[in-house]
Amino acid sequence: MKVIASYTIKGGVGKTTTAVNLAYLAAKDGYRTLLWDLDPQGAATFLFKIKPYVKGGSEKLVRRKGSIDAALKGTDFEGLDLLPADFTYRNMDLDLARADHKQKQTTRAIAKLLNDLDDYDVVFLDTPPSLSLVSENVLHAADVVLVPVVPTVLALRTFDQLTEFIDTFVGKKPKVRAFVSMADRRKTLHREIIESLPVGRSGVSTTVIPAIAAIERMSVRREPLPYFAPNSPAAHAYGELWSECAKAAGLTRRA
Repeated sequence: MKVIASYTIKGGVGKTTTAVNLAYLAAKDGYRTLLWDLDPQGAATFLFKIKPYVKGGSEKLVRRKGSIDAALKGTDFEGLDLLPADFTYRNMDLDLARADHKQKQTTRAIAKLLNDLDDYDVVFLDTPPSLSLVSENVLHAADVVLVPVVPTVLALRTFDQLTEFIDTFVGKKPKVRAFVSMADRRKTLHREIIESLPVGRSGVSTTVIPAIAAIERMSVRREPLPYFAPNSPAAHAYGELWSECAKAAGLTRRA
C-alpha cells in the first residue's frame, strides 16, 4: 500500500480538489483506492455526497477502540472508498497526543492506523492546512506529499518552509512533489512564478493546474472533474499530475 498526501501549510490553494481528482483517477486506473478526509471542514466528504460523520469520532478512531473498517464508506465510483471527515477531527491533535503518549510516538499514530488498511493499493490523505500534530503524522505516514503552490510569493515561502521542515526528519522521508495550482498565464506574476518555482528546488512538477470555471463547478456537481469534464484542460492536467505521482510512489499503471 502506498500513501499519498495532499498537503500544504497554506489554505485555499486546491489541496482538496487535488486529493479528490487524483483519488478518482487512481480508482479509474484499477487501484483499490481510499481517500481519508482529515479536515474537520469535510470538503472532500461533501464532494462525494457523503455525510461527514464517524461513529465515536476522532478519539475512537485514533485510539483504535473499534474497527476502522466500520467507518469506511463507498462512493459512487467503483474501487474508490472514503473515510469521512467528522467535526471532532478538530480535536485530533489532542487525541493523537494521548494515543501514543506512553510510547512517545505521537507523530507515528496515523501511520500505525493505516497499517490496518492493507486491502487498499493506495490511500490518499486530504489534510487540514496547518502545521500541527495531525500534519506531522501525515508527513511521517506518506510515501509522497503533493504540494499545490499558487503563483504568489507567500506561497513559495510556505513551500520552502515545508521542505525545510521535512529535511529535519530522521529516517524515512516522503518524496515531495510541488506543482503550480490555480494558474492564470495571462498574469505576469503567475508566469514568472511558474518559471521560477523549479529554480533551486527539487521535486517540482512541470504540470500546471489552470484556474478555470470547470474546477469551481466541482462543488456544484459534487463529482470529480475528470468524471464530468474529462476533456477540459484542467482534467488533462490532473491526469498528467496523477501519472507523475503514481511513478513517484512506485505504482505501476493498471488501466
